[in-house]
Amino acid sequence: MNDDVALHPSTVAIHAGRGPRAPGAPLNPPLTLASSFHGGSYAREQGAPAWEAFEEAVGALDGGRSVSFASGIGASTAIIETLPAGAKVVGPAAGYAWTRGLLRERADSGRITLTSVDTSDTEATLEACEDADLLWLESPSNPMIEIAELDRICAALRDRDVLVAVDSSFATPLLQRPLALGADFSMHSATKFIGGHSDLLLGVVTTREDHLDAKLRHVRAQLGATPGAIESYLALRGLRTLPLRLDAAQRTALELAERLSAHPAVGKVHYPGLPGDPGHERARRFMDGFGAMLSIELPAGADFAESVCRGVRVFTHAKSLGGIESLIDRRARYTGSSAPESLLRLSIGGEHVTDLWNDLDNALTKEAE
Repeated sequence: MNDDVALHPSTVAIHAGRGPRAPGAPLNPPLTLASSFHGGSYAREQGAPAWEAFEEAVGALDGGRSVSFASGIGASTAIIETLPAGAKVVGPAAGYAWTRGLLRERADSGRITLTSVDTSDTEATLEACEDADLLWLESPSNPMIEIAELDRICAALRDRDVLVAVDSSFATPLLQRPLALGADFSMHSATKFIGGHSDLLLGVVTTREDHLDAKLRHVRAQLGATPGAIESYLALRGLRTLPLRLDAAQRTALELAERLSAHPAVGKVHYPGLPGDPGHERARRFMDGFGAMLSIELPAGADFAESVCRGVRVFTHAKSLGGIESLIDRRARYTGSSAPESLLRLSIGGEHVTDLWNDLDNALTKEAE
């Protein structure tokens, strides 16, 4: 690529990390299955070609240097491990249960001190960050799809020596670039939309600061949270089609959200693409799209929600998200979830919108009878 020409992120996703355009060179980075290299380099310590191509591509999108890990939670753990003992961390009161569990366990062991706050409340978040070392944000959040005011929060903390980490997995680097807004860490579970095919586990963190990059790489080597070569290869291949997949999925998500808002069996729809959603104006301000995740609350209760999950035929009733296949699940049934008992989380994939709508409508209507 010509480094002097600013390319659209969709173009960057397709071209970054391919290596030089030299005669005879492969179009795609080859899969390198090796842990040790001539001259003393060792994969756990110095990295490996398969990881580096993926890291180069994500770094180009996120606007920094990327470090990949064995999973999304491995990437989150690495960020926490860059902090000194006793560091004060402000984390979300609601969000991904495994991240909240990680922070709580570290606090219970005395590794950090933890303050939980509603991170969709900007003023409360900034107040909680007094004397903090790190603010952990998740936006859009899991599973309520809430939008934190990343631009305002990062700007307010810029001169307060508070590091800001953003889990941007739901947005992907195509829709949101936290580092450009002033965050210090941008984290993605590449297991999800970046990989896109429900066949790998991988996490990645991007930062602009050399000392933070060095800390992340040291933690990865020390804890052994190294990505697999095959997983990295697959994630990079998934990244190539992310622009197409995400564009189609979020268009479908918006149409489904609008239709579900009028469905008699649905009480509330959580999707920032809806003008009445609390996160709509925030997302319009600093995101390049509203994403492919939405949640719905069903007034009929938890049993009804479970029956809807069992009643779908095009959607797949399964855990996780971001794959080419659309998934549906009731989040509150997982230990530690802060979601309402009747909340269903929908991850929209690549199926035709008519088929997805008919499937949801049939399940909702049949179970309501």
